[in-house]
Amino acid sequence: MNSVDKLRNTFTLASCNVLLQVMFRVLTFLLNGFTLRFVSKELIGVVNVRLTLLYSTLVFLSREAFRRACLSGESGTNQNWRQTINLLWLTVPIGVLWALFLGSVWLWLLEVPDPGAVPYYGAAVVLFAFSGVQELLAEPLWVLAQAHMFVWLKVVAESLAMIAKCSVTVVLVLFAREWGLYIFSAAHLVYTGFLLLCYVAYFKRFLGSEEAAKKSFPLHRVTDLLPGRIHGEPLIDWSAAQLTWSFFKQSFLKQILTEGERYIMTFFNVLTFGDQGVYDIVNNLGSMVARFVFLPIEESFYVFFANVLDRGRDVRRQEQEAASIAAEVLECLLKLVVVIGLIITVFGYGYSHLALDIYGGSLLSSGSGPVLLRCYSCYVLLLAVNGVTECFVFATMSKEEVDKYNLLMLALSASFLLLSYMLTWWAGGVGFILANCLNMGLRILHSLRYIHRYFQISQWRPLRGLLPSPLLLLALAVSAAVTAVSEAALCCDGGWWLRLLHIAVGGACLLLVLAATALSEKQLLHFIRTHLLSQYRKKTT
Repeated sequence: MNSVDKLRNTFTLASCNVLLQVMFRVLTFLLNGFTLRFVSKELIGVVNVRLTLLYSTLVFLSREAFRRACLSGESGTNQNWRQTINLLWLTVPIGVLWALFLGSVWLWLLEVPDPGAVPYYGAAVVLFAFSGVQELLAEPLWVLAQAHMFVWLKVVAESLAMIAKCSVTVVLVLFAREWGLYIFSAAHLVYTGFLLLCYVAYFKRFLGSEEAAKKSFPLHRVTDLLPGRIHGEPLIDWSAAQLTWSFFKQSFLKQILTEGERYIMTFFNVLTFGDQGVYDIVNNLGSMVARFVFLPIEESFYVFFANVLDRGRDVRRQEQEAASIAAEVLECLLKLVVVIGLIITVFGYGYSHLALDIYGGSLLSSGSGPVLLRCYSCYVLLLAVNGVTECFVFATMSKEEVDKYNLLMLALSASFLLLSYMLTWWAGGVGFILANCLNMGLRILHSLRYIHRYFQISQWRPLRGLLPSPLLLLALAVSAAVTAVSEAALCCDGGWWLRLLHIAVGGACLLLVLAATALSEKQLLHFIRTHLLSQYRKKTT
């Protein structure tokens, strides 16, 4: 598969991932809005912060390093999939060990919620840990699907699992509210069970079929998905195992940075369970676009850069066509996420109060809620830039460079935890966002320095994508001023007609920004129209 084909498939993967994440965020958004009206904010705080942290920590530390290492090689028939599958099955026993360790910490070392307000905490910890191990059983199948661009498998599997989870939650909240944390534990078990079932069912049908033979799929029987050994070959690819260990050290630190505020809330009790629930809802609302747009782009284009460029080689030793395509893609991706991030920052300031008031009423719009959401709108811009720059850096770094970067991540992790703890005591929930902004800025500076050095000896300058056109910046500045005045004059103590007028003002400003983008960002529009929109046209014809 040449670079152009890989780029085309990557755009398909990114498009489907964006669609999937949009659906996930919308369903979660609606589900949180629904449960807010039936359960206490303390219960939401325990589920969305403490139990979700247990699950995400277990799963991330068990599989993230394996995913990055196994997707870094040449995908397809040239890869030794027997050794790769053997390596991936190690995620299950590792997950069991993490489940035992983390479950013990969550049960016996952390503060136990009041059983009257949050019942069945102990059982919920066990069930959430079990659901994480259950999901790891599908890991070899997930990597196979990603490497061979089975994009719709992921979309269908995760869509069905999410719909099942939401359905179980709604039914139990309405008819068995006294179950407390059992409601959310059962829903999460259903989610991971559906994921595993969908992947197993697909590969059972696919392996040995004419479609698999036509695609020269490297596996032929269902038993090939299980651990096994070929006589005369090592059980696993030891170079991939070493790379996995390097990525594991990095993943451990990245998890602390990604979920740092939840670790601070969980282990240091800087916020009550009720305050944790409000902060998490505001945090999820503020990060919706970052999660369903920027994260799928980062995941998909990591695979693209890792396959197009050879890891550990400078730009002169790369295939020049591949390097040219990678530079163009990186520049346009940076321009795209910067434009989206600036739009979110500008309009997030003027519409945070209204969004929270509509979503959760005075429970969210009073107090620090609007300030939290405004700060998060600024943080989204940093998230956008960091996601694209780091996906390129991690895809091209050599093993030695990854190990060196681990030291930097260690320093960032320590500074982040310290800053979060100090700033939270000073500014409450806003302190978490400020600490995130400072650390994200340092990570971006490191990535920009790496990319500048990487392309310095070539004719390509992809970092120009960070600079929007003057016309677009002017339109954004005007929109920021107009929407701020509109919020002060029209929102949110008046009637609904004033709120609708405030929304209309924002819509007019957004059209102004989009028009400025169309007039001044021709290369970006050509990139989207040529590579992204063409994929949607092919799907509809």
